[in-house]
Amino acid sequence: MQVAEANVEKPSQQPSFYLVREDILPEALIKTFEAKALLSKGECTTVNEATEKVGISRSAYYKYKEGIFPLHRMDRDWIVTISMEMEHRSGVLSHVLSLVAAFHGNVLTIHQTIPLQGVAHVTLSVEMNPAGESVDAMVHAIRSVEGVRRTLVIGQGQ
Repeated sequence: MQVAEANVEKPSQQPSFYLVREDILPEALIKTFEAKALLSKGECTTVNEATEKVGISRSAYYKYKEGIFPLHRMDRDWIVTISMEMEHRSGVLSHVLSLVAAFHGNVLTIHQTIPLQGVAHVTLSVEMNPAGESVDAMVHAIRSVEGVRRTLVIGQGQ
């Protein structure tokens, strides 16, 4: 009895990422990042100009350019969902939204119920940078807003 081998493709291996302090990175990686920054800001218009300015070869730039990027680009989609009960008074929701902005949060959705007995239920979905401001600190600040009766984080994830 013969068994035929199936031609099964292996799933492509996902790249691994490491968080490394800048002071231990090879100079070529740091300079590649600097060259990319010059190009993205428009301070240089060609790769040749950017690599000359930072002092690396174009071949080093092309070797590393797809593998180095700022941390905030790696972890952008951190979404936190917060449920709140707040008094139906002018300025309470506005104050909460100002706090979210102060913590560098980006409001994705807002859902507010019609106030019953002077209390409205509000649910916010906020995009945060996990390497940035603390979600706990933001929630603590929201809890301290006059007119916010209850605050609960009901979901976090990428």
